[in-house]
Amino acid sequence: MNHNTSHSSPNAMGTVLAHSVLSTEMAMPKVGPQTQEATLSRTQAKARRAWALNTPLYHWQGKRVWLVGASTGIGLACAQALRGAGARVVLSARTPQGVELWAAQDAGVQWRALDVSDASQVQATARVLQAEGPLDMVVYAAGYYRAQRATAMDLEDLLQHDKVNYQGALQVIHAVLPGMLARQNGHISVLSSVAGWRGLPNGLAYGPTKAALTHLAETLYMDLQDQGIGVSVVNPGFVATPLTAQNQFTMPALISPEQAATAMLKGWAQGQFDIHFPKRFTLWLKLLRLLPYRLYFPLVRKFTGL
Repeated sequence: MNHNTSHSSPNAMGTVLAHSVLSTEMAMPKVGPQTQEATLSRTQAKARRAWALNTPLYHWQGKRVWLVGASTGIGLACAQALRGAGARVVLSARTPQGVELWAAQDAGVQWRALDVSDASQVQATARVLQAEGPLDMVVYAAGYYRAQRATAMDLEDLLQHDKVNYQGALQVIHAVLPGMLARQNGHISVLSSVAGWRGLPNGLAYGPTKAALTHLAETLYMDLQDQGIGVSVVNPGFVATPLTAQNQFTMPALISPEQAATAMLKGWAQGQFDIHFPKRFTLWLKLLRLLPYRLYFPLVRKFTGL
């Protein structure tokens, strides 16, 4: 399995609140992110910026974005959406899976093979990219997922999740952050998951790495908000990607990678820190986060049957 591929949530989410979520199913918004600001009045735009946690990003023309883990799924769809909005995109993953052809046909698209578990390779790639020009945004979308429970613990697989999902993000951020700090400009966005919000059955390997990514993003934001550097964390629900294709159940509120990309660009345009979608699913899970353990544990067991 290709480790550096875009991802979504583990399969315990398939039954948690499924009845409630499926009963309120509705279409994803179709608003184009690059047109958001144009549709707002000046007053509305100012009000939105006042509430934004980051500088709103909606003028992508000529911006340079490095997407790590972008050969398939959400990462690739996001790269395509950004390129459509005028950004120059650099895509990285362990294998190109067809991306090389796109890069060969479009001067605004660049392919750089990368194994995020190889620290020297990450540093070397980042040096080359930054020598070619500043990176306005770095999106970490690399992910690895296998369902695992404590009753069948696989330490090697647990460590592989950590190496790709969390340590890989640290390697990339470590490589690009000095340049952003020197320029007092840039944005770092990490692709986490709602699976990291609270513990779930079958999420022994995956969930903790996503919780770590969210915690990392929160801390980065507090450290970098006065350094001119934006930070955001993306928390998808179920997205139809090669990773979620493993799931053997009906995934509630399932959306396409293209819909996920639209939600991401919309979140960046609004200056959001926590970009989660689809709301008809993620808002229910946010409510679950508020429950005390004495209610949370039996509720999850009831809905998952695990």
